[in-house]
Amino acid sequence: MARPEQVLLLEPQHELKFRGPFSDVVTTNLKLSNPTDRNVCFKVKTTAPRRYCVRPNSGIIDAGTSINVSVMLQPFDYDPNEKSKHKFMVQSLLAPPDMTDMEGVWKEAKPEELMDSKLRCVFEMPVENEKTHDMESNKMMSSSLPKSDPSALPPKSMSSTLDDGEVKKIMEECKRLQMEAQRLREENKQIREDDGLRMRKSNMMSSQHSSVGMKKEEGLSARTVALIVLFFIVGVIVGKLVL
Repeated sequence: MARPEQVLLLEPQHELKFRGPFSDVVTTNLKLSNPTDRNVCFKVKTTAPRRYCVRPNSGIIDAGTSINVSVMLQPFDYDPNEKSKHKFMVQSLLAPPDMTDMEGVWKEAKPEELMDSKLRCVFEMPVENEKTHDMESNKMMSSSLPKSDPSALPPKSMSSTLDDGEVKKIMEECKRLQMEAQRLREENKQIREDDGLRMRKSNMMSSQHSSVGMKKEEGLSARTVALIVLFFIVGVIVGKLVL
């Protein structure tokens, strides 16, 4: 037995278009309308569940109402030569009047009670001509603004004025830092000169101390030799006297 036709109205009907760039999440909307006088249960399925986030992916659409389903494509590396094979399916069934458990209704549903619609995914990149047109239209809008009204000036001109003030502050700060650096260099030079004088003085004092010590040692050694000679002469004289 053939399945019944889909009672829900889908917008769009056949394609879900995602417009790049695809370096961030790209969202498109799917509108589901219920023109019947009964509530309808629905589910949204995809052949690539890891690539998409669907909110809501299931629920109940009351009679005569509609719902918007957000389909979010996750970021990926886009290849223009690769055609998308991703597909979505909207499955639905008429809700029983005394329904309390929607999951139970789906489990107990017979195949001939299920209705479905399929959509394919299409990836589009912005056309360069459209980018150029948008830039030209923005320029025309900015040029059409009255020049006498300061509030109507483009944001760029106001930001440039602020930039000039910041540049002046930076230049003044640089000058102050240069003067501070020059002062530190002079202080460092003075400190090095003072250290040099101290080193020279200490070297002179150490050399003086060493020369005095050498003289003392020379004097002591001369005295020692004289005493030895004197003792030797005295010993010789005493020896002769004894003999």
